[in-house]
Amino acid sequence: MELFLSRIDFGGVFGILLAMVVSCLLFLHFSSRKKFRTLPPGPTPLPFIGNMHQVDIKELINSLKELSKTYGPMYTFHLGSRPCVVLSGYQVLKEALIDKAEEFSGRGDFPAVQMWSKGNGIVYGTGERWRQLRRFAISTFKNFGMGKRSIEERIKEEAQFLVAEFHKTEGKPFDPTFFLSCAGSNIICTLVFGDRFEYTDKKFLMLLDLINSNWKLMSSTWGQMLFSFPEIMKYVPGPHRQIYKNYLKLARFVGERLEMNRQTLDVNNPRDFIDCFLIKIQQEKNNLDTHFNEDTMLKTTVNLFFAGTETVSSTLRYGLRILMRHPEVEEKLHEEIDRVIRVNRSPCMEDRSRMPYTDAVIHEIQRYADIVPMAVPHTVTRDVEFRGYTLPKDLNIIPLICTSQFDPTHFKNPTSFDPTHFLDESGRFKKNDAFMAFSAGKRVCLGESLAVMELFIFLTTILQNFKLKPLMKPEDIDITPESTGLGSIPRPYQFCLIAR
Repeated sequence: MELFLSRIDFGGVFGILLAMVVSCLLFLHFSSRKKFRTLPPGPTPLPFIGNMHQVDIKELINSLKELSKTYGPMYTFHLGSRPCVVLSGYQVLKEALIDKAEEFSGRGDFPAVQMWSKGNGIVYGTGERWRQLRRFAISTFKNFGMGKRSIEERIKEEAQFLVAEFHKTEGKPFDPTFFLSCAGSNIICTLVFGDRFEYTDKKFLMLLDLINSNWKLMSSTWGQMLFSFPEIMKYVPGPHRQIYKNYLKLARFVGERLEMNRQTLDVNNPRDFIDCFLIKIQQEKNNLDTHFNEDTMLKTTVNLFFAGTETVSSTLRYGLRILMRHPEVEEKLHEEIDRVIRVNRSPCMEDRSRMPYTDAVIHEIQRYADIVPMAVPHTVTRDVEFRGYTLPKDLNIIPLICTSQFDPTHFKNPTSFDPTHFLDESGRFKKNDAFMAFSAGKRVCLGESLAVMELFIFLTTILQNFKLKPLMKPEDIDITPESTGLGSIPRPYQFCLIAR
């Protein structure tokens, strides 16, 4: 009898505790909703899961685009318990990221990386730390030739290394992924580490594999789940947990390079970005409020290494596949290259102004491939009135950059690959304000000028030397992405390069 009563007492106490917990959670949920009552309307969220029941987690970005058809270019969406405002279409993206650049320049939640970076580093930092790091990086890279002829010569040299590796395939089928990653990565390595790596270097290839793996994982369904439910997913076993481990491996390599530089540093003759950062740390060692320290240097270097490797190589890999799907475009590129550059010298940036079709094709590859479809989330840096709503400080903003790249009011045929999107009636190159491949505003990619050089010189050098030969009929080549998350991942493929 006593045992029976104790069970009743225990059950009663447990029930009361459970009711209290649920009540507290519901109170916090509805209090949170009250706090954000000034936000634009959106789909009605459920407690704890937010609006995730209303989207396809495998196609989160496409689902967000679809919701904009119902709720307009600016609406509230709950990623689990986190309210976010989604921006869709060129006009609202321009008003936010460009017209109110300062207010929308904060860095939003991106759990896949922030579990490792803890908000440190140039890409995922915010506030004064980010401002100082960005100014320092831009100034340092300019001193080492970014955007100038000196780095152009380095890119031209790397393009020849790439072509030499391609010649070794002797026209046989191969996967270009790691060749293109090596080429793109070696340019940022020159700036950051002061040297390039051989394409056969096993450690280098391992690092590229880590970067390629993380890029895919962050864009996978598991990556989307981590993005939506970080507090739950960090305890759930699955491939998404490899992202953190891969970052630790990348950090170990960068740490080794930092130590090599530290041991051989000459403050009067800095060789690369790391040397300059080490010197900056020494200069500010007595400044208690400095943002220049060992941890920031490590995480900023990993940020630069990752971003400088994957985006250019993925764009080139996607671009070559698109050209095989459109052989008529490749043929016109060959004609322009042969007419302007010919075969006796390497392509250079001066050629670009005389090659409007090539310039248009590269822009259209970037637009259509849409390698970073939503950019990294932003936050509002202070309370701001925007389009009739009050957006509170630290609110997460999801800028769907892809909706500007595919905006039908700025591109006549947005869902098709069409180089004439960037050509006028006379065949001259024309800019398009809705082109946001490098994002926009304060958070625009700091390596934009470098990436532009790489894409032009690498692609023209490849096509100057080779014809692309697909392993299937052009009309059977699928140029939709394999997956879309942080990035649009091009489908894996093999092809042949036939020497011209």
